[in-house]
Amino acid sequence: MQDETMEAAPPVTGQALRYKVAGMDCPSCVGKIETALRRLPGTSGVGLNHHSQILRLTLDEAATPRATVEATIRGLGFGVEPADTIHVAEGSAAFDAAARPEPRWWQTGRGRVTILIGLLVAGGYPLSWLVPGAADYAPMPAALVGLAVFGRRAVRLARSGSPFSIEMLMSVATLGALVIGEAEEAAVVVLLFAIGELLEGVAAGTARSGIRALSALVPRTALLIEGESARAVPVERLEVGQLVLVRPGDRVSADGVVEEGESDIDESPMTGESVPVAKAVGSPVFAGGINATGVLRVRVTRKASDNTIARIVQLVEEAQAAKSPTARWIERFSARYTPAVIAVSVLTVLVPPLGFDGDWHSWIYRGLALLLIGCPCALVLSTPAAIASGIAAGARRGLLIKGGAALEAIGKVRTIAFDKTGTLTLGQPRVTDIVPLDGSERTLLGLAATVESGSAHPLARAILERAAADGVPLRPARDRKAVPGRAVQAVVGGRLIEVGSPRHAVERGGAGALPADTVAAFEEEGKTVAAVLADGRPIGLLALRDEPRPDAAQGIAALRGLGVRSVMLTGDNRRTGQAVARTLGLAVEAELLPEDKLRAIAGLKGQGTVAMIGDGINDGPALAAADVGIAMGGGTDVALETADAALLGNRVEGVAELVTLSRATLANIHQNVAFALSLKVIFLVTTLFGITDLWLAILADTGATIIVTLNALRLLRREGGSLPASQSAA
Repeated sequence: MQDETMEAAPPVTGQALRYKVAGMDCPSCVGKIETALRRLPGTSGVGLNHHSQILRLTLDEAATPRATVEATIRGLGFGVEPADTIHVAEGSAAFDAAARPEPRWWQTGRGRVTILIGLLVAGGYPLSWLVPGAADYAPMPAALVGLAVFGRRAVRLARSGSPFSIEMLMSVATLGALVIGEAEEAAVVVLLFAIGELLEGVAAGTARSGIRALSALVPRTALLIEGESARAVPVERLEVGQLVLVRPGDRVSADGVVEEGESDIDESPMTGESVPVAKAVGSPVFAGGINATGVLRVRVTRKASDNTIARIVQLVEEAQAAKSPTARWIERFSARYTPAVIAVSVLTVLVPPLGFDGDWHSWIYRGLALLLIGCPCALVLSTPAAIASGIAAGARRGLLIKGGAALEAIGKVRTIAFDKTGTLTLGQPRVTDIVPLDGSERTLLGLAATVESGSAHPLARAILERAAADGVPLRPARDRKAVPGRAVQAVVGGRLIEVGSPRHAVERGGAGALPADTVAAFEEEGKTVAAVLADGRPIGLLALRDEPRPDAAQGIAALRGLGVRSVMLTGDNRRTGQAVARTLGLAVEAELLPEDKLRAIAGLKGQGTVAMIGDGINDGPALAAADVGIAMGGGTDVALETADAALLGNRVEGVAELVTLSRATLANIHQNVAFALSLKVIFLVTTLFGITDLWLAILADTGATIIVTLNALRLLRREGGSLPASQSAA
């Protein structure tokens, strides 16, 4: 127990700051900057996203001025400017990326350094030919320029807490090569290192382009309707409640609801739905969709900083910043690997000459080559590069994945549990039959609709829509409440009216309270039966049917082809559940209360990794209990904020695409790690035997980093479809 007399820690004070950091090309850059900033007094909450390039921290300027923070970052070789001075949609740095594309490689500081060193190396060769006596000195200017640039950065990194940086290893190797008279190799080393850094930066920019392309879908201007005319205004100025005009061929400028007009809108960039979606009065639309045919007037429901694409981009950036289990393991491994290689390098230099009378020049040379091989860049980058590309590839196809851990877990799933209503089915049931047991059809429908009014449940909406279509008025009611998994109830006209399952009606009224043959006939037809009770006595039945989604059967078949078992968990009656399950070809557990679904998930988890697919509201406990929770949701708040992943297009086939993408990402990670480690081992052996030159050692490191990055970028070009058979059971 903590000592109560101990003084409480002073509260964290300071100002929250956001900076745009340029020049990062791998996760190790993040570590260097965060380590340096955390050593400054008055800093807290330091967090840097490698992909969005946004730094967040809390700073007490009485302890450290913000100018010191900026100078520290620049001293490490990175560009920095306050994010608040950049055109950024609030909460998402990607909108800045869309508005201000990254500079060309030759316009960057690294590009200019690379060009200078390259010119000096190129100029050294003709000088050595023209003046043979200067051959030993001609490469030195290039080596010295590189040593000055990278050595200064290495010293600053060491002072800021990162002594084992690639800059330090490369600088020591270059200086050592100059000392032992290998000026030409020293020049080639700094040139290859500069080229490698430059190419890594270009590759990192390519990786960020996946999300930049998504954010660029939102037009920069909107046609704001004022009276009978419309004028162009920046989308950032749109306010909730305003009307905007969307002409045929235009991109929708804001999230909103159609107030007037009918059209088809291509929403594939956000939802992955390949077929344009029909829109009419009352239909929701998302910023970035392409209007195909008619003129629409849209009422804005979200500001530009909070539209669907902005929220997707923000969540994707956060997901890319979150480390997966594999990435965390590799970081821990690398923290021990680099010092170990340095120790081996020192022993390589000292032991053979001192213990076995070896040649100092040869073993110093080999030790310097080992230093270059010791850089863990390719290994550290192998996992986050693949994870970031996989998450970005999914987002561009309407598959929102909330982090590397979820992406890794989805590929290991052996069983997927589906909710029925709104997940495997359209979630748009309609009333097909009204069977009064006491009174008229209108009275029965009116009582049921009165109790269900205000509910967002699909069955409730169906009953209310039927009452509205038949012109049945709602009555005054009080004391409305829901009994989860059983019924909803309210007091209407002095009587307690309940709308619930037949099982609930039997529990309330006894075994013979309902016509069992009628209920059975409806359920055999795949209909859901709702019983209406007055003061505990059944007064009628309503039959409703919800059709399966058009792609549900194909989606279940695709999962079967991937070796994944599918099961439906539904609170609906057994006959209805079995009828839908037969149509789709999957197992079913029916008549489940929320706690029953939890028990079912727990049982399935005993057989392997389990994913749960639901609507993100009623299935919240089951989504949380599963190893991976996936929400259906067409861009709604629920889909974006709950579970571990979301299918923005409400496509069941999207589940198989998630599994396919995850397995492809896992395979990519395994390829990257195997390549990086095997290359290190090979060059470690060849260096010890004197086969590897210094320039080959640095080429192996930077080349491996570039190859790992390019391999990860292949995920951005993935299309849908099944994996090869060799991966289907991975």
